[in-house]
Amino acid sequence: MSELLARLQGDLNSARKSQDKPGTLLLSTVLSEIKNKKIELKREPVDAEVIDVLRKSIKRRRESVEMYTKGGRKDLADKETAEATALEKYLPAQVGDDELRAAVKAAIAGGATQIGAVMGKVLPQFKGRADGSAINAIAREELSKQG
Repeated sequence: MSELLARLQGDLNSARKSQDKPGTLLLSTVLSEIKNKKIELKREPVDAEVIDVLRKSIKRRRESVEMYTKGGRKDLADKETAEATALEKYLPAQVGDDELRAAVKAAIAGGATQIGAVMGKVLPQFKGRADGSAINAIAREELSKQG
């Protein structure tokens, strides 16, 4: 079992013992998604794959926040925000914008002149440690300076 998966499982048990209903529901939902990934892979997922499941889960919650906010449901938006924040603590430390910008500039200097080429060079360097949309925004900004 991956270290991260064991940590999630331990936190679920703690949440159950302390009768933390929202925490229990959130962690059991995520662990269920990880179990589905395990079935899909036909093996135990490694930490990187568990992180992928967590990222997708956080992304779904962020999208829900947007829709709930547009629909005037602040209560539901707050719940989804809290869940996304709770899940983020399981992710590895995020890379800062300065480091991303340096990698994007290096890719452009290396001959990548299109957004796809820049993303293709930069994204794999930060897999699991940076949000693709943040990299994309920086890449577009830097490419616009080139023209």
